[in-house]
Amino acid sequence: MNKGKLSWLSLVALSCLLIAGTVSGQETMPEAGAIRTDTADIDQVYVPAGCFLMGTTAEQAQAVLDAGAPSFITMGLMSEQPQHEVCLSSGYWIDTTEVTVAAFAAFVEAGGYTLPEHWSDAGKRWLERQAIEALPIDCEGATAPGLARVCVTWYEAEAYAHWRGGALPTDAQWEWAAKGPEGLIYPWGNEWDATHANVVDSQGLVPVGSYPDGVSWVGAHDMAGNAMEWTQTWWTPSYRGAERDDPTGPANGRIKSERGGWWGSNPFVARTTYRHYEDPPSYQDHHIGFRIISPETAASE
Repeated sequence: MNKGKLSWLSLVALSCLLIAGTVSGQETMPEAGAIRTDTADIDQVYVPAGCFLMGTTAEQAQAVLDAGAPSFITMGLMSEQPQHEVCLSSGYWIDTTEVTVAAFAAFVEAGGYTLPEHWSDAGKRWLERQAIEALPIDCEGATAPGLARVCVTWYEAEAYAHWRGGALPTDAQWEWAAKGPEGLIYPWGNEWDATHANVVDSQGLVPVGSYPDGVSWVGAHDMAGNAMEWTQTWWTPSYRGAERDDPTGPANGRIKSERGGWWGSNPFVARTTYRHYEDPPSYQDHHIGFRIISPETAASE
């Protein structure tokens, strides 16, 4: 956790963590940032249950605009408001890094595209329209094993997550893992630092985990930059009327929310609250990857 005096809100949030982590008659849950390797040999870190302020205040949004954010940021800023308290009742494990080319190849080699049990109904309909032998599509310049696996649709990311016994994180789960109880603007703190993330003046993807100084409060890498990440949640133009407890978002929609900024972009999209608002689940691009979450009781090696 970042050093320095915690705010009153942070102390309240930490109290929630301690309370949530103790269940009568059961073992205490892992501490925030605990590390494990799951059964697919992927490293994950633990994110405890807790409450936090999700989204951006009107004052923070105005500060972003005053700092010279490009015009496309405006729509994203609107979708980050109003800031509101969210409580997650269960902890979870989240991949330490974005899913790599090598990790996704294991899914392909295991027959992931031919195993219907891993695909949602919408994913199956998408898959029926594809030449399965040509999947996943080639992603020029992003084929090294240690790079984030990009150029995959939301459907493919979802199927991979199911294959590993997990899920894509909701918007709220992703943001909590990125900003923590102190409500940080960036995973590492409240001041932009170009040396902490693959965002500004980048020529492309770099191996995951290349910016150790930019990890989040639980030790998750690349939550600001490198590749944008698919989430489970359908994008909405604002948080008005949003659920406060374990929010999952609307049951359907047209665009999936993406988080975390991307290489070659700007600091404004690397904020922990930014929600990208353009891409339907069938979209594939060289700047979108993903990571998954697993239940706190999931098996490990």
